[in-house]
Amino acid sequence: MALNYPHSDIEAVRLTEQEIAVQVAALGEQISRDYDGKDLVLVGILTGSTLFLADLVRRIEIPLSFDFVAVSSYGSDTRSSGVVRILKDLDEPVESRHVLVVEDVMNPRMALRLSYLLDNLRSRRAASVRVVTLLDKTSRRQVPGTIAPDYCGFVVDEEYLVGYGMDYLGRYRSLPYIGVLKPIIYGGG
Repeated sequence: MALNYPHSDIEAVRLTEQEIAVQVAALGEQISRDYDGKDLVLVGILTGSTLFLADLVRRIEIPLSFDFVAVSSYGSDTRSSGVVRILKDLDEPVESRHVLVVEDVMNPRMALRLSYLLDNLRSRRAASVRVVTLLDKTSRRQVPGTIAPDYCGFVVDEEYLVGYGMDYLGRYRSLPYIGVLKPIIYGGG
């Protein structure tokens, strides 16, 4: 069964499946060069990064391993509580390993949890800790505490994006492209 292009709840397609694939391949090539000869572990942040991580590891041409963490600063609300919790920790130690954290989208709303995770990984004596993101919403980076990624697929505007792992209330993750969700769906103006 083919997915509708775009899905009826999508206002516009921002990044096509093909555009994403090309950029993920380019990121994989760069990461392969930068980490050649190093003990690399990718750490995906659940759940949004799963599709990006799956495609990225297949494009990295050096030995690696990967694991996942689940980090929350929201609880059951849509606003940060200011308290970060690790809901699912790594299965293996990262001491003396080169850690590349895989994030689907970076924006100021996620800065607290990402900063906490990076500090936590550094405290475990990782050889290095860096970040790769598929999307970076740099227009809002002037907010104190935001982090710039070491690798970035696309710089995007501040829009409600879904697809390719990103969701709204658990829906739309399986869309093979990234689209702008219609404001009527999430109550936006």
